[in-house]
Amino acid sequence: MLQGAQVPQTLGARVPSAETTRVRGALGATRDLVDRLAQSSPARLAVLVFAGVVVVFTLLLWLPASSQGERATSFTDALFTATSAVTVTGLTVVPTAEHWSLTGQVIILFAIQIGGLGTLTMTSILAMAIGRQLGLRSKLITQEALNVGRLGEVGSLLRTVAITSVVIEGTLALILTIGFLVAGENPATALWHGVFYSISAFNNGGFTPHSDGLVPYFDTAAHTWLILFPITLGVLLGSLGFPVILVLRQVGWLKFSRWNLNTKLTVVTTFILTFVGWVLWTAFEWNNSATIQNESAGHKIFQGFFASTMMRSGGFNLVDMSQVEPVTLLLTDALMFAGGAPASTGGGIKVTTLAVVVLAILAEARGERHVIAFHRTVPESVLRIAISVIAMGATIVLVASGLLLAISGQPLDRVAFEVISAYATCGLSTGLSAEMGAAGKGVLVVVMLVGRIGTTTVATALALRSRRRLYQYPEERPIIG
Repeated sequence: MLQGAQVPQTLGARVPSAETTRVRGALGATRDLVDRLAQSSPARLAVLVFAGVVVVFTLLLWLPASSQGERATSFTDALFTATSAVTVTGLTVVPTAEHWSLTGQVIILFAIQIGGLGTLTMTSILAMAIGRQLGLRSKLITQEALNVGRLGEVGSLLRTVAITSVVIEGTLALILTIGFLVAGENPATALWHGVFYSISAFNNGGFTPHSDGLVPYFDTAAHTWLILFPITLGVLLGSLGFPVILVLRQVGWLKFSRWNLNTKLTVVTTFILTFVGWVLWTAFEWNNSATIQNESAGHKIFQGFFASTMMRSGGFNLVDMSQVEPVTLLLTDALMFAGGAPASTGGGIKVTTLAVVVLAILAEARGERHVIAFHRTVPESVLRIAISVIAMGATIVLVASGLLLAISGQPLDRVAFEVISAYATCGLSTGLSAEMGAAGKGVLVVVMLVGRIGTTTVATALALRSRRRLYQYPEERPIIG
């Protein structure tokens, strides 16, 4: 070919502009970065994506259209509310029903739904919904988000997540809509409240679109069975976790012997904590004139059941938490810290973590070398993780409580309650969050994020290196106790 001759372009072909080339290059670099993060550190990718989602919803809630009338929303309040919604906590610094417009409440509802299922889980579900096969990258990040043991279980678990969420939330919305119609609301309002509470309950969000919350609906048997009981059931199901629901669907709800160890520990521990919390809360508040003293015995018993369910992660309440007995606050602290199940919409250290540590203590007391649960040996690595989760959770609560004590000057019981509620993504409050300044709210925002993403996930994401040591030092026993 002669030098200087120009090669004719193919008819119809367009030469990409310099701007298009730069955009494609940036997108390609971003995709490569995501691929590297997904394969080298799925935990770090999970943290970054979760933080990015919080930023997006913060900006949406900061818009004037998200608040009612001439109300202005500060960036701090928008950030706090977005974090509380995405982490499905339920702590608020402004009244949801009075401050946020319908647009703002819809944004909060979307944040709860996305945060409850998990950002990465939601992305994978959408990919499957449009017919795409999940690749190794998607399976790795979803495995991290859902705490799945084997990559082969990711696809079936995602289908269970999608189907379960639609069925449970749809059923709850239908029942609750009927309940609000019976309560005298017009059809459009009843439908909106039914949908809002169904999503908020199943995802353990704790947000309410009513200025008085659920308190006005604890007046008749119809309201109790059509509104309060479905919400309680939704919170319980959401706190069980999707891996447990998958096993129950595949094996059967009543075939206990065929459940795997995770399902057995989750269901049994959840039942024990709910029952113990029910009995103790009812007993502690029975004669409290500021809460349930003037209620009938049946109402007191239901109040105890409702409170016990909500204390571990639900966040809804029928009494003013600032008026309960000090011992009730302490009980609530303990149950909130325990939280829900792994890969659930609940927070806390998780019920299986508590179960494994308790079983380890019992095994040590009996002089047994191994931790046994339902005729299965729990690996030592699992016990180390459980101890680490509890230690890191307690450290976060301790440090955050110290910071808030210095910032606010409030009593320790109120501060500790608010911090544990934030860490456990529970949402119960004595009103301290709304009283905090920007610094105090910032501390709670960090605690909510760490509590939702998980202490072990955050620790893994922040680790500068993760490589296996190829040698072992000599063993020596220190004195313990």
